[in-house]
Amino acid sequence: MNKFPWLDHYPAAVDKEVDCTAYSSVVDLFDESVEKYQNAVAYECMGKTMSFNELKEQSANFANYLTQVLQLKKGSRIAIQMPNTLQYPVVMFGALRAGMIVVNTNPLYTSSEMKHQFIDSGADVIVIVSNFAHNLEKIRSEIPAKHIILTELGDLLGGLKGTIVNLVVKHVKKMVPAFDLPGAVKLKSALAQGAAHPFSPPQISLDDTAFLQYTGGTTGVSKGAELTHANIVANMQQISAWMKPKLKEREEVVVTALPLYHIFALTVNCLAMMKIGAHNLLITNPRDMKSFCKDLSKHEFTVFTGVNTLFNGLLNQESFQKLNFQKLKIAVGGGMAVQKSTAEKWKKLTGVPLAEGYGLTETSPVASCNPIDGTERIGTIGIPLPNTEMIVANDEGEEVAIGERGEVLIKGPQVMKGYWQKPEETAHVMHGEWFKSGDIGIMDEDGFFKIVDRKKEMILVSGFNVYPNEVEDCIASCPGVLEVGVIGMPDPRSTERVVAYVVAKDKSLTEEQVIAHCHQSLTNYKIPKEVYFTDELPKSNVGKILRRKIKEAHLEKNPVA
Repeated sequence: MNKFPWLDHYPAAVDKEVDCTAYSSVVDLFDESVEKYQNAVAYECMGKTMSFNELKEQSANFANYLTQVLQLKKGSRIAIQMPNTLQYPVVMFGALRAGMIVVNTNPLYTSSEMKHQFIDSGADVIVIVSNFAHNLEKIRSEIPAKHIILTELGDLLGGLKGTIVNLVVKHVKKMVPAFDLPGAVKLKSALAQGAAHPFSPPQISLDDTAFLQYTGGTTGVSKGAELTHANIVANMQQISAWMKPKLKEREEVVVTALPLYHIFALTVNCLAMMKIGAHNLLITNPRDMKSFCKDLSKHEFTVFTGVNTLFNGLLNQESFQKLNFQKLKIAVGGGMAVQKSTAEKWKKLTGVPLAEGYGLTETSPVASCNPIDGTERIGTIGIPLPNTEMIVANDEGEEVAIGERGEVLIKGPQVMKGYWQKPEETAHVMHGEWFKSGDIGIMDEDGFFKIVDRKKEMILVSGFNVYPNEVEDCIASCPGVLEVGVIGMPDPRSTERVVAYVVAKDKSLTEEQVIAHCHQSLTNYKIPKEVYFTDELPKSNVGKILRRKIKEAHLEKNPVA
């Protein structure tokens, strides 16, 4: 048996091995790109563009502020808490160029979530957009950070436009609750102070840590995945090789609706696209789909990344259906399962397949992806990227037979160094060199992998395993359904029962219709015993439906005796 059957299905133009040490650090890639593309547009946000040269200058100013003004040393942790704005790449690349470690932080975190992350990481500096500063104020005295840097959404839009945006956000939309953070420095002031010093780059190696990306991982406790420059460079090289057959230098416009602080957009949209000099269109608030579609109408975009809920939401927007997709080359879905009905609708509308990829924060993130040469297989996560191995294993870590279910294990240069200062947690998810994903999967004879579900979210019904992904995929294809989340609830007769929460686009949809639809495709024990309708489902920062939150809300209303 061919141990790596997926090798036979690599697109002809993709190398099966890539040089994962082609750059000495992420900063080395940055330096090459800004030198190569100079006056080309690197980022655009709210109609304002920033060239590679401008990014180089502004990020050097921020690096200087950290090293020359604040006198921080290499390895200091810089927490960044902001949505997609021009400020994000300036601060992120500035911190990396200063030899610092970037701690990416979700702006929508509660004060307690912020507190945990800032204490755990030992962040020395927090750069936060003012919209969320009131939450920081609540914990300011309890965290170790010595320096707070504030920015407003319009700060780098320039001139009158930036001033108007800040005024509207603060006084018209009332999006900036009052706060008091004595000693906080404005980002624009920090950049000005940094500009007064010459840039002196430190020595950075592939072994140095680049990012702390916080994740619940496979145990649910939030911890920082320590991603080195080697991890990030490797994954950027792997992704670049995978997309190279379709993409050309200086010609691509990539839609970045996923937040750059999320590892998917960080590695795929930010770094892999920087390598080819892509024009990165930053969407600050993708949930405002009317404004989002308006932005899209102004650009001939060629690359689109997202999660299933984002694609599904856009497909239900009339203005999105009227867009011109002639230039679109690649669309990639990740972060959660891409549902068959969404993939089919996307391809019918755009003419471009929605290639599902797979990865985790701990794998920087991409481990596998469907080919982008037209040989994709809907319902699978594709095949491993170059320099990556994946197997399906039993609880002892032994590989199971083709077609059998087990936990997906991953080995490659993109696998994290470990969880920040948590050796026991690290040991829990490693089996030798293999990272244990916590996902239940299957590999077919051709080496294509399919994720059945999260190991811990599997539902046990009368001794049978029910995987929420399968039930959700079925319900999503029911006419009138917009979104669905499926959970398991305790049941004295069958251990657990299947429960579905549905957001309906057709308000006349009934529980009986949903269950009848399920009977056409699912065996009896997989069919929901209860269907609830709701106006919205809880989602993560990138739009992934959070079954855990659905379950918590359900238990609040229906406590188990």
